[in-house]
Amino acid sequence: MTHLSHLECPRCGEELDASRLQNLCGCGSPLLVRYDLDAMSKDVSPKDVEAGREDMWRFHKFLPVPEEEIVGLGEGMTPIFSLPDAGPEIGAHNLSLKDEGFNPTGTFKARGAACGVSMARYLNATTVAMPTAGNAGGAWSAYAARAGIGCVVAMPQDAPLLTQQECSLFGARTYLVKGLISDAGAIIGRAVERYGWFDASTLKEPYRIEGKKTMGLELAMQLGWKVPDAVLYPAGGGVGLIGIWKAFEELEAMGWIGPERPKMIAVQSEGCAPLVRAFEDGRRDSDFWEGAKTLAGGIRVPKALGDFLVLDALYESGGRAVAVSDEQILEALRLVARTEGLFICPEGAACVAAVSSMIADGYLDPSDEIMIINTGTGLKYSEVVDVDLPVLEVDSDIILDDGGVQT
Repeated sequence: MTHLSHLECPRCGEELDASRLQNLCGCGSPLLVRYDLDAMSKDVSPKDVEAGREDMWRFHKFLPVPEEEIVGLGEGMTPIFSLPDAGPEIGAHNLSLKDEGFNPTGTFKARGAACGVSMARYLNATTVAMPTAGNAGGAWSAYAARAGIGCVVAMPQDAPLLTQQECSLFGARTYLVKGLISDAGAIIGRAVERYGWFDASTLKEPYRIEGKKTMGLELAMQLGWKVPDAVLYPAGGGVGLIGIWKAFEELEAMGWIGPERPKMIAVQSEGCAPLVRAFEDGRRDSDFWEGAKTLAGGIRVPKALGDFLVLDALYESGGRAVAVSDEQILEALRLVARTEGLFICPEGAACVAAVSSMIADGYLDPSDEIMIINTGTGLKYSEVVDVDLPVLEVDSDIILDDGGVQT
């Protein structure tokens, strides 16, 4: 049983039919999924969820997919790690990280793909098409293969080689574009119009948010149906942040958590920070960021379609949008690896880097319960880490000890 009610436009309030494939509202806004929360609260309890299956679908009553239509690969229920050594080095004494690198295909994109592909197949789509910076394409290709439907992907030519290989390996028709993800999006848009494929671009279909919403549902459950003081999220399209905020709203409406909210903090790179610029100007919409450039490809999005939803969550929560440099990202990535044994992605490392500056300026307190969303495994970004290692001759007289190398 699903408690799906309808689709709703957050800009103009228009309600649309959820029983057929939908993309944007007529006003151009993304659509949000709405549920009969009163009926849901009578049908499921926190204890039911806690005793549920060991993936994100333990929250299937909060999702639009009929249980028998689920297309899954074991996504969700990712661990939370405390950072007892890395945290104090940057001034945070209660710092934790929810590690989405444990998902299928190695990133949180699996959550959105699982829900999005499940609903696309359920509503009779035969081919999904999308632009991607890399990881979303890999995830949607994998779940489309699992579902037995077609997938078409376009990505920037400089997207990580591993994600290019993933899409191709999973059978997606994969194209490289001499440009940014926005250029890939324009190409996909023309193809969708010509061939009638279902446009699965970020926020151009309503169900990716629902899959990513499960990060917020899980987080509350893992913390004993409470929320932390602050949540840091690396925002490109910002779908995960929108989803986490939506999860907290629904949990409060059902009485599972109180009205307290964490400060929602969107982290971007100095080389591509449209949300930061809009936030600093007090605006609800961002401008296109010309010449976007950063080693953290997942947040190299010149303009997010749902920027107003991200910014609304920041304003309502007393949150912030902050930018860090690529140098700070690499330094934070190495810090977490060296002190905690976790190889996080550059996007997650951007959040670690942001914590230090916000504690230094007093926005965050050293004792705050701070949660970082690490959106993927660093193993998918090995090219960003340079190493210069000594080479030993097999027949040399070199002796190794705990102080390094001696001759």
